[in-house]
Amino acid sequence: MKLFAAKALSTCFGIGYFPGAPGTVTSIVVALGYFFLPVLHNPALLLTLVLLSTGVGIWAGGVMEEHYGNDPSIVTIDELAGQWLALVALPEGVWPVALALVFFRFFDIAKPGPVDALQRLPGGWGIMMDDLLAGLFANLSVRLLLLLLTFFHFWPPR
Repeated sequence: MKLFAAKALSTCFGIGYFPGAPGTVTSIVVALGYFFLPVLHNPALLLTLVLLSTGVGIWAGGVMEEHYGNDPSIVTIDELAGQWLALVALPEGVWPVALALVFFRFFDIAKPGPVDALQRLPGGWGIMMDDLLAGLFANLSVRLLLLLLTFFHFWPPR
């Protein structure tokens, strides 16, 4: 029963079984959900969901590693939490959501410096923490880019 629950939760109820790029597919589903469900635009709610999914992901990711080895690709709850963090408190609109998706996937795949270091943490901690840092980097990158675009009058000020 524990493995069944860990599989269901860690794969985001099966999205992780998508062939090819399950992490990217999960990130796209999360970004689309955010875009079409305005209730998720509430930063307090979204941060609560990030914390909840992180706790679940640490547990479920640890269970999955026991059965499938180091950071199994079917585990995508880390992309769920990281993508949500990338979206927290961004301005409304398709462009901020699309930028958050692109930046998050970049940082999650490229794993620059500290992102890669966090991936080496044991068990579910390593699975989750690198994606959370990638999400934070993505969020900050979108904010910086939008600030620069505002400065040069390519983006409306908030």
